[in-house]
Amino acid sequence: MRTIKKNAMFYIMMVPIVVYFVIFAYYPLVKGLQTSFQDYKLMGDRPYIGFDNYDLVIHDPSFWDALWNTLYIGGGILIVGFIAPLLIALSLNEVMKSWFKKTAQMLLYVPHLLSWVVIGGICIFLLSPDTGLVNMLLMKIFGMNPINFMADESWARSVMIGSAVWKDMGYNCILFLAGIAAINPSLYEAARMDGATRWEQVRYVTLPQLMNTMKVIFLLNTLGIFRIFDQIFVMRNPAIASKVDVLMMYTFQKGIMEIRFGPAAAASFFVVLFTLLLTVMVRKITRFDEV
Repeated sequence: MRTIKKNAMFYIMMVPIVVYFVIFAYYPLVKGLQTSFQDYKLMGDRPYIGFDNYDLVIHDPSFWDALWNTLYIGGGILIVGFIAPLLIALSLNEVMKSWFKKTAQMLLYVPHLLSWVVIGGICIFLLSPDTGLVNMLLMKIFGMNPINFMADESWARSVMIGSAVWKDMGYNCILFLAGIAAINPSLYEAARMDGATRWEQVRYVTLPQLMNTMKVIFLLNTLGIFRIFDQIFVMRNPAIASKVDVLMMYTFQKGIMEIRFGPAAAASFFVVLFTLLLTVMVRKITRFDEV
């Protein structure tokens, strides 16, 4: 009791946060779980139908197509979006000119501040088969025919992965640079005294010392694999829908477009389950608890 009185101000400060999560996180979660077991209608009775909604989702081929698209696109974003910023951060750390390093960080971070509506417009502008900069360069330099990147199924997933990596590269890069900046300089001095080259310093000092930061960033990016939606909603079109529609898009179509809230709620809980399982696997594989 004495401890509660001593820290009363901190408990009071936590009240708005707890209320926020109860209203906007836990209540919708419980309500969604209830809806997934109902024949939910906007008006009239909403009878409980057991696991019928889950059975419908499981036997829907488009659900499994969406799951595969999610794993393909999300996995590509996870891997490329982890390796590319790490390489750039290691490269920028070797740059001696402070002004160049700060300018590069700023230019890399700007796309992260833009919405997917803006990013989608930029991609459409750059990849247009008629006036797009990419196709103009391909035609003038390599003599290639124009490629309709945004409507070609063979390029659809690559475009989604590439644009997502480009958007968040600067954010992840800054996190890596912050981790590098926290490394004790004496470790580099000891390595140089032992005759280590710049590459050997990166390999035997920077990367091992950066391991904990790498684990955190990798786990945070893993949590976003099954939450991809904004990008697909903005950049998809009927020509490539079968290759890029992900689980969140499947849920949106069931719930909003078809007004079938029961199956949509069931599909959303599959997303929660898959995210939980993937997170547990990544924690075990990376030994995250040993950070």
